Amino acid sequence: MTARVLMFQGTGSDVGKSVLVAGLCRLFHNRGLRVAPFKPQNMSNNSAVTPDGGEIGRAQALQARACGIETSVHINPVLLKPEADHASQVILQGRVAGRLNAKDWRKRREMMLPVIAESFRHMIAAYDLLLVEGAGSPAETNLREGDVANMGFAETFGVPAVLIGDIDRGGVIASLVGTHQVLSPGDRARIRAFLVNKFRGDASLFVAGLRTVTEYTGWRALGIVPWLAAAVRLPAEDAVPLQTEMPRSRGDIHIAVPMLAHIANFDDLDPLKAEPGVTVTFLPPGKPVPLDADAIVLPGTKSTIADLAFLRTQGWDIDILAKARAGTRILGLCGGYQMLGQRISDPDGADGQSSIADGLGLLDVETTMAADKTVRRQQGYAQRYDARVDGYEIHMGTTSGPDCARPLLQLGGHGDGAVSADGRIEGTYLHGLFGSDGFRTQWIASLRGGARPALDFAAHVDGALDEIADSLRASLDIEALLSVAEAPGWSPPT
Repeated sequence: MTARVLMFQGTGSDVGKSVLVAGLCRLFHNRGLRVAPFKPQNMSNNSAVTPDGGEIGRAQALQARACGIETSVHINPVLLKPEADHASQVILQGRVAGRLNAKDWRKRREMMLPVIAESFRHMIAAYDLLLVEGAGSPAETNLREGDVANMGFAETFGVPAVLIGDIDRGGVIASLVGTHQVLSPGDRARIRAFLVNKFRGDASLFVAGLRTVTEYTGWRALGIVPWLAAAVRLPAEDAVPLQTEMPRSRGDIHIAVPMLAHIANFDDLDPLKAEPGVTVTFLPPGKPVPLDADAIVLPGTKSTIADLAFLRTQGWDIDILAKARAGTRILGLCGGYQMLGQRISDPDGADGQSSIADGLGLLDVETTMAADKTVRRQQGYAQRYDARVDGYEIHMGTTSGPDCARPLLQLGGHGDGAVSADGRIEGTYLHGLFGSDGFRTQWIASLRGGARPALDFAAHVDGALDEIADSLRASLDIEALLSVAEAPGWSPPT
Protein backbone atom coordinates (compact mmCIF):
# COMPACT_ATOMS: atom_id res chain seq x y z
CA MET A 1 0.00 0.00 0.00
CA THR A 2 1.19 3.53 -0.80
CA ALA A 3 -0.40 6.59 0.73
CA ARG A 4 -1.73 9.46 -1.27
CA VAL A 5 0.38 12.54 -0.56
CA LEU A 6 -0.31 16.27 -0.59
CA MET A 7 2.21 18.97 0.28
CA PHE A 8 1.39 22.38 1.75
CA GLN A 9 3.74 25.25 1.00
CA GLY A 10 3.40 28.94 1.82
CA THR A 11 4.10 32.28 0.19
CA GLY A 12 6.24 33.05 3.25
CA SER A 13 7.00 32.03 6.81
CA ASP A 14 4.25 32.14 9.44
CA VAL A 15 1.39 31.96 6.93
CA GLY A 16 -0.25 29.26 9.04
CA LYS A 17 1.02 26.04 7.43
CA SER A 18 1.45 24.16 10.72
CA VAL A 19 -2.01 25.03 12.04
CA LEU A 20 -3.73 24.23 8.74
CA VAL A 21 -2.00 20.87 8.49
CA ALA A 22 -2.94 20.10 12.11
CA GLY A 23 -6.55 21.05 11.42
CA LEU A 24 -6.72 18.97 8.26
CA CYS A 25 -5.11 16.06 10.09
CA ARG A 26 -7.90 16.20 12.66
CA LEU A 27 -10.57 16.62 9.95
CA PHE A 28 -9.44 13.53 8.03
CA HIS A 29 -8.86 11.56 11.23
CA ASN A 30 -12.44 12.30 12.24
CA ARG A 31 -13.52 10.97 8.82
CA GLY A 32 -11.86 7.66 9.63
CA LEU A 33 -8.84 8.00 7.34
CA ARG A 34 -5.45 6.75 8.46
CA VAL A 35 -3.74 10.11 8.09
CA ALA A 36 -0.32 11.29 9.23
CA PRO A 37 1.80 14.45 9.01
CA PHE A 38 5.27 14.69 7.52
CA LYS A 39 7.78 17.53 7.54
CA PRO A 40 11.04 16.72 5.72
CA GLN A 41 13.03 19.49 7.38
CA ASN A 42 12.14 21.76 10.27
CA MET A 43 14.15 24.51 11.92
CA SER A 44 13.05 25.07 15.49
CA ASN A 45 14.29 24.98 19.05
CA ASN A 46 10.86 23.73 20.12
CA SER A 47 11.15 19.96 20.08
CA ALA A 48 9.20 16.99 21.37
CA VAL A 49 10.43 13.58 22.49
CA THR A 50 9.26 10.38 20.79
CA PRO A 51 8.72 7.12 22.71
CA ASP A 52 12.16 5.84 21.67
CA GLY A 53 13.93 8.98 22.89
CA GLY A 54 14.21 10.85 19.60
CA GLU A 55 13.56 14.54 18.89
CA ILE A 56 11.09 16.00 16.40
CA GLY A 57 9.53 19.44 16.02
CA ARG A 58 6.75 20.30 18.48
CA ALA A 59 4.47 21.28 15.61
CA GLN A 60 4.73 17.78 14.16
CA ALA A 61 4.00 16.28 17.57
CA LEU A 62 0.81 18.36 17.67
CA GLN A 63 -0.10 17.22 14.15
CA ALA A 64 0.44 13.59 15.15
CA ARG A 65 -1.89 14.17 18.10
CA ALA A 66 -4.48 15.58 15.69
CA CYS A 67 -4.21 12.32 13.73
CA GLY A 68 -4.64 10.20 16.85
CA ILE A 69 -1.24 8.56 16.34
CA GLU A 70 1.92 8.31 18.41
CA THR A 71 4.89 10.50 17.52
CA SER A 72 7.73 9.01 15.49
CA VAL A 73 11.12 10.24 14.35
CA HIS A 74 9.97 9.49 10.78
CA ILE A 75 7.34 12.26 10.96
CA ASN A 76 10.12 14.89 11.01
CA PRO A 77 13.35 13.22 9.90
CA VAL A 78 15.47 16.41 9.83
CA LEU A 79 15.35 18.94 12.68
CA LEU A 80 17.76 21.88 12.75
CA LYS A 81 18.18 23.60 16.13
CA PRO A 82 19.81 27.06 15.81
CA GLU A 83 22.70 27.72 18.17
CA ALA A 84 24.50 30.83 19.31
CA ASP A 85 27.18 31.15 16.63
CA HIS A 86 25.36 31.05 13.26
CA ALA A 87 25.28 27.28 13.29
CA SER A 88 22.63 24.67 13.93
CA GLN A 89 22.63 21.35 15.70
CA VAL A 90 21.50 18.71 13.19
CA ILE A 91 19.02 16.08 14.35
CA LEU A 92 18.57 13.20 11.90
CA GLN A 93 15.76 10.77 12.66
CA GLY A 94 15.71 11.99 16.23
CA ARG A 95 19.44 11.76 17.01
CA VAL A 96 22.19 14.38 17.08
CA ALA A 97 24.27 14.06 13.91
CA GLY A 98 26.58 17.06 14.21
CA ARG A 99 26.50 20.77 13.52
CA LEU A 100 25.92 22.68 10.31
CA ASN A 101 27.49 26.10 9.80
CA ALA A 102 25.88 28.75 7.62
CA LYS A 103 28.74 28.58 5.13
CA ASP A 104 28.13 24.84 4.65
CA TRP A 105 24.40 25.26 4.08
CA ARG A 106 24.42 24.08 0.48
CA LYS A 107 25.93 20.76 1.54
CA ARG A 108 22.83 19.86 3.49
CA ARG A 109 21.08 17.98 0.66
CA GLU A 110 23.65 15.20 0.46
CA MET A 111 23.51 14.80 4.24
CA MET A 112 19.75 14.93 4.62
CA LEU A 113 18.13 13.51 1.50
CA PRO A 114 18.88 9.80 2.18
CA VAL A 115 17.42 10.15 5.68
CA ILE A 116 14.34 11.97 4.37
CA ALA A 117 13.85 9.28 1.70
CA GLU A 118 14.02 6.48 4.26
CA SER A 119 11.48 8.16 6.54
CA PHE A 120 9.19 9.07 3.63
CA ARG A 121 9.23 5.45 2.47
CA HIS A 122 8.28 4.35 5.99
CA MET A 123 5.40 6.83 6.22
CA ILE A 124 3.79 6.21 2.81
CA ALA A 125 3.77 2.48 3.55
CA ALA A 126 1.95 2.93 6.85
CA TYR A 127 -0.89 5.39 6.11
CA ASP A 128 -3.69 6.17 3.66
CA LEU A 129 -2.99 9.91 3.45
CA LEU A 130 0.19 11.86 4.16
CA LEU A 131 0.00 15.65 4.61
CA VAL A 132 3.44 17.16 4.05
CA GLU A 133 4.36 20.58 5.42
CA GLY A 134 6.97 22.70 3.70
CA ALA A 135 9.26 25.22 5.39
CA GLY A 136 9.52 28.92 4.64
CA SER A 137 8.60 29.61 1.02
CA PRO A 138 9.35 28.13 -2.42
CA ALA A 139 9.67 31.71 -3.68
CA GLU A 140 13.11 31.90 -2.04
CA THR A 141 14.69 30.85 -5.31
CA ASN A 142 18.18 31.60 -3.98
CA LEU A 143 17.73 28.49 -1.81
CA ARG A 144 16.29 26.25 -4.53
CA GLU A 145 19.58 24.50 -5.28
CA GLY A 146 20.03 21.85 -2.62
CA ASP A 147 16.54 22.35 -1.24
CA VAL A 148 14.95 19.43 0.61
CA ALA A 149 12.13 21.29 2.36
CA ASN A 150 9.94 22.74 -0.40
CA MET A 151 10.10 22.29 -4.18
CA GLY A 152 13.28 20.24 -3.93
CA PHE A 153 11.32 17.69 -1.94
CA ALA A 154 8.26 17.89 -4.22
CA GLU A 155 10.41 17.39 -7.33
CA THR A 156 12.46 14.51 -5.93
CA PHE A 157 9.48 12.54 -4.68
CA GLY A 158 6.87 13.54 -7.26
CA VAL A 159 4.51 15.20 -4.81
CA PRO A 160 1.71 17.68 -5.69
CA ALA A 161 1.40 20.86 -3.63
CA VAL A 162 -1.11 23.43 -2.43
CA LEU A 163 0.12 27.00 -1.93
CA ILE A 164 -1.08 28.99 1.10
CA GLY A 165 -1.32 32.79 1.08
CA ASP A 166 -1.74 34.90 4.22
CA ILE A 167 -4.21 37.74 3.67
CA ASP A 168 -3.73 39.16 7.17
CA ARG A 169 -0.29 40.53 6.34
CA GLY A 170 -1.57 42.19 3.16
CA GLY A 171 -0.68 41.80 -0.51
CA VAL A 172 -1.92 38.22 -0.74
CA ILE A 173 -2.75 38.41 -4.46
CA ALA A 174 0.74 39.71 -5.24
CA SER A 175 2.27 37.05 -2.96
CA LEU A 176 0.50 34.21 -4.72
CA VAL A 177 0.93 35.54 -8.24
CA GLY A 178 4.51 36.61 -7.51
CA THR A 179 5.39 33.13 -6.27
CA HIS A 180 4.06 31.71 -9.54
CA GLN A 181 6.10 34.24 -11.48
CA VAL A 182 9.48 33.40 -9.91
CA LEU A 183 9.10 29.61 -9.94
CA SER A 184 10.44 27.50 -12.77
CA PRO A 185 7.84 25.95 -15.12
CA GLY A 186 8.39 22.56 -13.51
CA ASP A 187 7.88 23.89 -10.00
CA ARG A 188 4.79 25.85 -11.06
CA ALA A 189 3.26 22.64 -12.38
CA ARG A 190 3.72 20.93 -9.02
CA ILE A 191 1.39 23.46 -7.40
CA ARG A 192 -2.11 22.29 -8.27
CA ALA A 193 -4.21 24.63 -6.14
CA PHE A 194 -4.07 27.46 -3.61
CA LEU A 195 -5.99 28.76 -0.62
CA VAL A 196 -6.13 32.03 1.28
CA ASN A 197 -5.65 31.94 5.05
CA LYS A 198 -6.42 34.25 8.02
CA PHE A 199 -9.32 36.20 6.50
CA ARG A 200 -11.20 38.55 8.84
CA GLY A 201 -14.74 39.59 7.95
CA ASP A 202 -17.03 38.60 5.09
CA ALA A 203 -15.13 36.14 2.87
CA SER A 204 -17.49 36.77 -0.05
CA LEU A 205 -15.74 40.12 -0.50
CA PHE A 206 -12.62 38.30 -1.68
CA VAL A 207 -14.15 35.89 -4.20
CA ALA A 208 -13.06 38.19 -7.03
CA GLY A 209 -9.54 38.06 -5.58
CA LEU A 210 -9.52 34.27 -5.91
CA ARG A 211 -10.53 34.62 -9.57
CA THR A 212 -7.69 37.07 -10.17
CA VAL A 213 -5.12 34.63 -8.78
CA THR A 214 -6.52 31.79 -10.90
CA GLU A 215 -6.44 33.98 -14.04
CA TYR A 216 -2.75 34.74 -13.55
CA THR A 217 -1.63 31.29 -12.38
CA GLY A 218 -4.08 28.69 -13.62
CA TRP A 219 -4.18 27.26 -10.11
CA ARG A 220 -7.48 26.10 -8.66
CA ALA A 221 -8.90 28.02 -5.69
CA LEU A 222 -9.78 25.78 -2.73
CA GLY A 223 -11.35 28.50 -0.59
CA ILE A 224 -10.83 31.20 2.00
CA VAL A 225 -10.00 30.17 5.57
CA PRO A 226 -11.28 32.58 8.22
CA TRP A 227 -9.21 33.84 11.10
CA LEU A 228 -9.00 30.77 13.35
CA ALA A 229 -9.48 32.10 16.87
CA ALA A 230 -9.01 28.59 18.29
CA ALA A 231 -5.41 28.54 17.01
CA VAL A 232 -4.31 30.65 19.98
CA ARG A 233 -5.03 27.60 22.14
CA LEU A 234 -2.47 25.54 20.23
CA PRO A 235 1.29 25.56 20.86
CA ALA A 236 3.10 28.14 18.74
CA GLU A 237 5.90 26.83 16.52
CA ASP A 238 8.18 29.84 16.78
CA ALA A 239 8.71 32.80 19.07
CA VAL A 240 7.11 35.47 16.86
CA PRO A 241 3.62 35.23 18.45
CA LEU A 242 5.14 35.59 21.92
CA GLN A 243 5.84 39.25 21.22
CA THR A 244 2.11 40.05 21.18
CA GLU A 245 1.07 41.66 24.45
CA MET A 246 -1.77 39.76 26.08
CA PRO A 247 -4.51 41.75 27.87
CA ARG A 248 -4.65 41.50 31.63
CA SER A 249 -7.47 41.73 34.10
CA ARG A 250 -7.10 43.21 37.54
CA GLY A 251 -6.48 40.49 40.05
CA ASP A 252 -4.86 38.12 37.55
CA ILE A 253 -1.88 36.14 38.75
CA HIS A 254 0.99 37.58 36.71
CA ILE A 255 3.87 35.38 35.52
CA ALA A 256 6.82 36.99 33.72
CA VAL A 257 8.98 35.07 31.24
CA PRO A 258 12.13 36.67 29.73
CA MET A 259 12.35 36.01 25.98
CA LEU A 260 15.89 34.67 25.72
CA ALA A 261 17.67 34.99 22.39
CA HIS A 262 17.68 31.21 21.90
CA ILE A 263 14.51 30.45 23.84
CA ALA A 264 13.48 26.81 23.45
CA ASN A 265 10.40 24.75 24.29
CA PHE A 266 8.50 27.89 25.27
CA ASP A 267 5.28 25.91 24.84
CA ASP A 268 6.06 24.79 28.40
CA LEU A 269 4.12 27.93 29.37
CA ASP A 270 1.03 27.25 27.23
CA PRO A 271 -0.91 25.46 29.98
CA LEU A 272 -0.37 28.46 32.27
CA LYS A 273 -1.54 30.84 29.52
CA ALA A 274 -4.72 28.78 29.20
CA GLU A 275 -5.64 29.14 32.87
CA PRO A 276 -8.43 31.60 33.73
CA GLY A 277 -7.15 34.35 35.98
CA VAL A 278 -3.50 33.85 34.94
CA THR A 279 -1.55 36.20 32.66
CA VAL A 280 1.78 35.09 31.20
CA THR A 281 3.88 37.96 29.85
CA PHE A 282 6.82 37.13 27.58
CA LEU A 283 9.26 40.00 28.06
CA PRO A 284 10.90 41.18 24.82
CA PRO A 285 14.49 42.48 24.94
CA GLY A 286 14.74 45.81 26.72
CA LYS A 287 11.54 45.43 28.73
CA PRO A 288 12.04 45.16 32.51
CA VAL A 289 10.49 42.53 34.71
CA PRO A 290 7.12 43.98 35.85
CA LEU A 291 6.98 45.06 39.46
CA ASP A 292 3.68 43.26 39.95
CA ALA A 293 4.94 39.86 38.74
CA ASP A 294 3.88 37.12 41.15
CA ALA A 295 6.42 34.72 39.67
CA ILE A 296 9.25 34.62 37.14
CA VAL A 297 9.84 31.57 34.95
CA LEU A 298 13.21 31.26 33.25
CA PRO A 299 12.50 29.11 30.16
CA GLY A 300 14.60 26.60 28.30
CA THR A 301 17.28 27.69 25.87
CA LYS A 302 19.39 26.07 23.16
CA SER A 303 22.49 27.98 24.33
CA THR A 304 22.56 28.42 28.10
CA ILE A 305 25.81 30.34 28.51
CA ALA A 306 25.14 32.65 25.55
CA ASP A 307 21.62 33.36 26.79
CA LEU A 308 22.85 33.97 30.32
CA ALA A 309 25.04 36.73 28.87
CA PHE A 310 22.06 37.98 26.84
CA LEU A 311 19.92 38.05 29.98
CA ARG A 312 22.53 40.25 31.67
CA THR A 313 22.74 42.66 28.73
CA GLN A 314 18.98 43.27 29.11
CA GLY A 315 19.37 44.01 32.81
CA TRP A 316 17.07 41.12 33.65
CA ASP A 317 19.58 39.71 36.13
CA ILE A 318 19.23 42.85 38.26
CA ASP A 319 15.44 42.64 38.12
CA ILE A 320 15.41 38.92 38.93
CA LEU A 321 17.74 39.29 41.90
CA ALA A 322 15.72 42.22 43.23
CA LYS A 323 12.49 40.27 42.89
CA ALA A 324 14.09 37.29 44.61
CA ARG A 325 15.12 39.47 47.56
CA ALA A 326 11.53 40.69 47.76
CA GLY A 327 10.30 37.09 48.02
CA THR A 328 8.97 36.59 44.47
CA ARG A 329 8.81 32.96 43.37
CA ILE A 330 11.25 31.98 40.60
CA LEU A 331 11.24 28.74 38.62
CA GLY A 332 13.90 27.68 36.13
CA LEU A 333 13.14 25.13 33.40
CA CYS A 334 16.06 23.19 31.91
CA GLY A 335 18.51 25.90 30.72
CA GLY A 336 16.73 28.35 33.01
CA TYR A 337 17.42 25.97 35.90
CA GLN A 338 21.11 25.91 34.98
CA MET A 339 21.18 29.73 35.00
CA LEU A 340 19.85 29.86 38.57
CA GLY A 341 22.93 28.09 39.91
CA GLN A 342 26.31 29.36 41.04
CA ARG A 343 28.34 28.42 37.97
CA ILE A 344 28.11 26.81 34.52
CA SER A 345 31.24 25.13 33.16
CA ASP A 346 31.64 24.05 29.56
CA PRO A 347 35.17 22.63 29.30
CA ASP A 348 34.70 21.02 25.88
CA GLY A 349 32.55 23.65 24.19
CA ALA A 350 29.44 21.46 24.15
CA ASP A 351 27.25 24.59 24.42
CA GLY A 352 29.25 26.58 21.88
CA GLN A 353 32.72 27.62 23.00
CA SER A 354 34.74 26.37 25.94
CA SER A 355 33.92 28.72 28.80
CA ILE A 356 32.90 29.18 32.41
CA ALA A 357 30.12 31.55 33.46
CA ASP A 358 28.84 32.67 36.84
CA GLY A 359 25.15 31.92 37.26
CA LEU A 360 22.57 34.04 39.05
CA GLY A 361 23.46 32.40 42.36
CA LEU A 362 19.89 31.79 43.50
CA LEU A 363 20.37 28.03 43.85
CA ASP A 364 23.39 26.39 45.46
CA VAL A 365 24.14 24.14 42.48
CA GLU A 366 26.65 24.00 39.64
CA THR A 367 26.30 22.70 36.09
CA THR A 368 28.92 21.02 33.91
CA MET A 369 28.12 20.81 30.21
CA ALA A 370 28.98 17.67 28.23
CA ALA A 371 28.51 16.53 24.65
CA ASP A 372 26.18 13.69 25.62
CA LYS A 373 22.56 14.72 25.31
CA THR A 374 19.78 13.45 27.56
CA VAL A 375 16.56 12.91 25.59
CA ARG A 376 13.77 10.90 27.24
CA ARG A 377 10.19 10.96 28.36
CA GLN A 378 9.63 10.99 32.10
CA GLN A 379 6.92 10.45 34.67
CA GLY A 380 7.21 11.19 38.35
CA TYR A 381 5.96 12.93 41.44
CA ALA A 382 6.28 16.41 43.01
CA GLN A 383 6.06 15.82 46.73
CA ARG A 384 5.81 19.44 47.77
CA TYR A 385 2.74 19.81 45.52
CA ASP A 386 1.41 16.28 46.03
CA ALA A 387 1.01 15.86 42.30
CA ARG A 388 1.97 13.43 39.55
CA VAL A 389 3.98 14.90 36.68
CA ASP A 390 4.51 13.83 33.09
CA GLY A 391 6.97 15.39 30.65
CA TYR A 392 10.29 14.97 28.90
CA GLU A 393 13.96 15.87 29.19
CA ILE A 394 16.08 17.40 26.43
CA HIS A 395 19.35 18.79 27.76
CA MET A 396 23.10 18.63 27.86
CA GLY A 397 24.98 18.77 31.14
CA THR A 398 24.54 17.62 34.71
CA THR A 399 23.71 19.71 37.75
CA SER A 400 24.70 19.00 41.34
CA GLY A 401 25.11 20.78 44.65
CA PRO A 402 23.65 21.13 48.16
CA ASP A 403 20.23 22.35 46.98
CA CYS A 404 19.82 19.14 44.95
CA ALA A 405 19.28 17.45 48.32
CA ARG A 406 15.85 19.11 48.06
CA PRO A 407 14.80 17.90 44.56
CA LEU A 408 11.72 19.46 43.06
CA LEU A 409 10.66 16.15 41.48
CA GLN A 410 11.19 12.43 41.77
CA LEU A 411 11.64 10.98 38.29
CA GLY A 412 12.35 7.33 37.59
CA GLY A 413 13.49 6.65 41.13
CA HIS A 414 15.89 9.61 41.40
CA GLY A 415 15.65 13.25 42.35
CA ASP A 416 15.45 15.93 39.67
CA GLY A 417 16.03 19.64 40.11
CA ALA A 418 16.54 21.66 43.25
CA VAL A 419 14.69 23.90 45.69
CA SER A 420 16.25 26.71 47.75
CA ALA A 421 16.22 26.51 51.54
CA ASP A 422 13.38 29.04 51.76
CA GLY A 423 11.39 27.19 49.09
CA ARG A 424 10.98 30.22 46.81
CA ILE A 425 13.49 29.28 44.10
CA GLU A 426 12.92 26.09 42.11
CA GLY A 427 14.57 24.42 39.16
CA THR A 428 14.00 21.30 37.09
CA TYR A 429 15.09 19.65 33.86
CA LEU A 430 11.55 18.44 33.12
CA HIS A 431 9.86 20.07 30.12
CA GLY A 432 6.08 19.83 29.90
CA LEU A 433 5.77 20.14 33.66
CA PHE A 434 2.80 22.51 33.54
CA GLY A 435 0.94 20.15 31.23
CA SER A 436 0.24 18.03 34.33
CA ASP A 437 -3.05 19.44 35.55
CA GLY A 438 -2.58 18.61 39.23
CA PHE A 439 0.89 20.11 39.45
CA ARG A 440 -0.10 23.25 37.57
CA THR A 441 -3.16 23.81 39.77
CA GLN A 442 -1.20 23.43 42.99
CA TRP A 443 1.73 25.54 41.79
CA ILE A 444 -0.58 28.42 40.84
CA ALA A 445 -2.40 28.12 44.16
CA SER A 446 0.95 28.36 45.97
CA LEU A 447 1.56 31.79 44.41
CA ARG A 448 -1.61 33.09 46.00
CA GLY A 449 -3.48 30.99 48.53
CA GLY A 450 -6.82 29.46 47.76
CA ALA A 451 -8.22 26.45 45.94
CA ARG A 452 -8.98 26.71 42.22
CA PRO A 453 -10.64 24.34 39.74
CA ALA A 454 -8.27 22.28 37.61
CA LEU A 455 -8.26 22.95 33.86
CA ASP A 456 -8.14 19.82 31.68
CA PHE A 457 -5.40 21.03 29.36
CA ALA A 458 -5.47 17.99 27.06
CA ALA A 459 -9.20 18.53 26.44
CA HIS A 460 -8.47 22.24 25.93
CA VAL A 461 -6.08 21.45 23.06
CA ASP A 462 -8.23 18.72 21.53
CA GLY A 463 -11.23 21.04 21.58
CA ALA A 464 -9.22 23.63 19.66
CA LEU A 465 -8.21 21.05 17.05
CA ASP A 466 -11.83 20.02 16.57
CA GLU A 467 -12.94 23.65 16.21
CA ILE A 468 -10.27 24.28 13.57
CA ALA A 469 -11.25 21.12 11.70
CA ASP A 470 -14.88 22.28 11.67
CA SER A 471 -13.85 25.70 10.33
CA LEU A 472 -11.80 24.13 7.55
CA ARG A 473 -14.66 21.82 6.62
CA ALA A 474 -16.96 24.83 6.29
CA SER A 475 -14.57 27.12 4.40
CA LEU A 476 -12.62 24.84 2.03
CA ASP A 477 -13.61 22.55 -0.81
CA ILE A 478 -12.38 19.45 0.98
CA GLU A 479 -13.28 17.04 -1.83
CA ALA A 480 -11.33 19.16 -4.31
CA LEU A 481 -8.40 19.26 -1.88
CA LEU A 482 -8.46 15.46 -1.55
CA SER A 483 -8.60 15.09 -5.32
CA VAL A 484 -5.25 16.88 -5.59
CA ALA A 485 -3.52 14.28 -3.40
CA GLU A 486 -1.70 11.57 -5.35
CA ALA A 487 0.51 8.58 -4.82
CA PRO A 488 4.09 9.90 -5.02
CA GLY A 489 5.77 9.71 -8.39
CA TRP A 490 8.80 8.06 -6.83
CA SER A 491 9.75 4.43 -6.56
CA PRO A 492 11.54 3.91 -3.25
CA PRO A 493 14.51 1.56 -3.36
CA THR A 494 13.78 -1.83 -1.85
